Amino acid sequence: MGRRRPDPAEPVSAWSEKDLLDGEVVDALVIILRSPGCYWSKESGCLMCGYNRESMVTITAENLIAQFTKAMEKHSGQKYIKIYTSGSFLDPKEIYPEARDFILTLAGEKADKILVESRPEFVNDQILKLVLEKVKKLEIAIGLETADDDLRASSINKGFLYDSFERACNTASEHGVDIRTYLILKPPFVSEVESIDDVLASIKKVGKFSQTISINPMNVQRGTVVEGLWKKGLYRPPWLWSLLSVLEQGSKITDTRLVSAPSGGGSRRGVHNCRTCDGKILEAIEKFSLEGNAEVLKGHGCICKKQWMDYLDVEPFVGSTGDLDRLTPPQ
Repeated sequence: MGRRRPDPAEPVSAWSEKDLLDGEVVDALVIILRSPGCYWSKESGCLMCGYNRESMVTITAENLIAQFTKAMEKHSGQKYIKIYTSGSFLDPKEIYPEARDFILTLAGEKADKILVESRPEFVNDQILKLVLEKVKKLEIAIGLETADDDLRASSINKGFLYDSFERACNTASEHGVDIRTYLILKPPFVSEVESIDDVLASIKKVGKFSQTISINPMNVQRGTVVEGLWKKGLYRPPWLWSLLSVLEQGSKITDTRLVSAPSGGGSRRGVHNCRTCDGKILEAIEKFSLEGNAEVLKGHGCICKKQWMDYLDVEPFVGSTGDLDRLTPPQ
């Protein structure tokens, strides 16, 4: 039995979560809209991204307006609204101008700050002027993933260079717009230890352009290249120990706010350890993301920590970035 065709007038999802607004922990309304889809996904696509599965090419401006209106039924005074799509909110071919204007006008009337996602090529003076006519404060989340152009091309296939990201950040800054930079932990074909080093180097480089840096550990999404590798044992999502290490070390090398909200954390498809310690570490990461106190990341222990440390030592020597537990034959 196939998947039920989604209603184009219904949003993918909407819920409330905690986040920081002007230094205060507040409730934020999160809205995921079903859009016609990310243009880059149609042209080539990122190796790890399965969000195109939530898109519908037949979505109209009227559908987007209906979706947002429906989602806003869950608004109960939140002063921070995050609006996500399968691609770039600022791409006029994905979020049509009439729908964009309606959404931002309504959101701007209800909240003090609005977050949207966009690829850097859509961040320009013209669009920012239009958006800022409708909202009090804007935050743009950009999936840079890594500051290393070669790694971004070979292991992620993101389709843009670091210079494009930096240009978008400078343009945003000129308009008083905040930047939330996404960095990915452990893309395919990269060892765990190499990815830790890359994320830390990226944090150091992008900190001056970002108000928030979000560390996104890889999660295995359906219908992706990463899922194909994972099913064959050729990929293991990162260890929670690695994420903990990145956040702790990263907090020492930048004054920029570091956060992480791992999708699928603690599951086989998401960042995980041995399951025994996953819950308490995920709680610590959530607490750190809201409070910024790196002390909550320290002092965690579990028998699997030694296994993780061995993993970091062995992985570079075996010539594979796959799941060593699954690839190693039983003795």
